Amino acid sequence: MPSIEIRRLRSGDEHLLDTVADDVFDEPVDHARLTACLASPGHLLFVALDEGQVVAQAAAMVHRHPDKPSELYVDEVGVSPAWQRRGIANRLVDALFAAGRELGCAEAWLGTEPDNLPARALYERRKEPAGPAETFVMYVYDLGEGSR
Repeated sequence: MPSIEIRRLRSGDEHLLDTVADDVFDEPVDHARLTACLASPGHLLFVALDEGQVVAQAAAMVHRHPDKPSELYVDEVGVSPAWQRRGIANRLVDALFAAGRELGCAEAWLGTEPDNLPARALYERRKEPAGPAETFVMYVYDLGEGSR
């Protein structure tokens, strides 16, 4: 069985998302948004490639603050169902955490829905958590069409 390659995408790597397995992203990849993401400092996008096809992805952002150490916010981890339960998500999170450390982040944080049991199992079995999962309230605001 071929090995899965974990790779950080940078500007110029947009072509690697020409072939994406089902359910890796929530929506189809938009080329203009992808280009802007890869060009944005502090935005991290890692993918898992299986013979050139993207089968998983993980995205994060570095938050820099004037009053506390930088932190890594893990925004999203997605693995196509056909490639789940192979340790790919764990490898992607490892890659994000390593990149965060290299960029000077003191901690990483993420969130998931309470009923997303596979994601919670992934995060709760990691050695790094500083304590149990926290509860919080999230608000989402629509900023209008055309925002990229």
